[in-house]
Amino acid sequence: MITVPFFRPSIGQDEINAVSECLLSGWLTTGSITKRFEEQFADFIGPDIYAVAVNSATAALHLGLEALGVGPGDEVIVPTLTFTATAEVVRYLGAKPVFVDIDCETLCISPECVSKAISPLTKVVIPVHFAGRPCDLSTLVSLGNTYGFQIMDDAAHALPAKHNGYTIGSYNSRATAFSFYANKTMTTGEGGMLVTNDPEIAKRARLMRLHGIDRDVFGRYTDLKTGWLYDVTEPGFKYNLTDLASSIGLVQLTKANGFANTRALLASRYDEAFSDLPLVLPPHASPLDSHSWHLYIIQLTDAAKVNRDQFIAAMATLGICTSVHYRPLHMMSVWRPYCEGKSFPKADLVFERCVSLPLFMSMTNSEQEQVIDAVRSILLN
Repeated sequence: MITVPFFRPSIGQDEINAVSECLLSGWLTTGSITKRFEEQFADFIGPDIYAVAVNSATAALHLGLEALGVGPGDEVIVPTLTFTATAEVVRYLGAKPVFVDIDCETLCISPECVSKAISPLTKVVIPVHFAGRPCDLSTLVSLGNTYGFQIMDDAAHALPAKHNGYTIGSYNSRATAFSFYANKTMTTGEGGMLVTNDPEIAKRARLMRLHGIDRDVFGRYTDLKTGWLYDVTEPGFKYNLTDLASSIGLVQLTKANGFANTRALLASRYDEAFSDLPLVLPPHASPLDSHSWHLYIIQLTDAAKVNRDQFIAAMATLGICTSVHYRPLHMMSVWRPYCEGKSFPKADLVFERCVSLPLFMSMTNSEQEQVIDAVRSILLN
């Protein structure tokens, strides 16, 4: 019997009211609510930012790479410790994903490994702000300026994290993809956002997110005279976000900083409770950065009495749901051919001993105490 879930969405009456208003408005798909969500999200990220709402972070990554001109013959560097979407969007465009190892101190992409993987074909590097901890963007941007590649952030975990005082999405990357999946730091159920400070990237993404049609759907259906008249200028995709989802997003966005504070408090309680255990605790952000704490990932050391799999089984017996983020991509069947002759010792080590504990905004003190008691009983008894 589950006593503590791995996550639970934080949905309140405000979100329910917003959805009800949208349902009663007579317009459910992409329209004025989505436009307002884009505008407010852009303002949240920073000045001179453009935001394009889409139906997933995967869609945002795909549209971003497409707008950056990635195509056959190009190489895109990605970390092996990430969800498969980070790499699969590269193949959508006929380019080659080049996998590199992580930094054990941050769990993010290793700039040293990136520098060794750069070739004349390197078009883009996709750093992942893993678990919500900002990666070393400053070094990656410097490498990009030196070697001529572009940076596109996978920030699925990272709202509202900051790097050098800048909200992720506003710090020197060409584009950034955010996720609003159900368990993320804010949610629309399913959804995502592409942000950029380049109006041409935003313009291209808007065109391609809905079949390459040169007019938005809301404008076509509300123009009584020429709503039927449009052109298809590119073979685009079906990636638009609905007003129904955006109505939830508008409410959640107002709570994003509060959610982040709650997650940070939960993480600090875990840190204190586990400080004497045979664990490697999650890396904190650098002094000028801030962590969004999407995930709280512990690693069992050699001094632990159980291994990772035994620990997960014991937690399940006690009714605590856990997870693993992630099985590295070089271990996955589809990506193995891209990794022949390569080794990823740091990602391998993290994977062998990592466990993600429950951490979500609506987590009660009682639920967190249950998790803490379970972890301590397994590792100390």
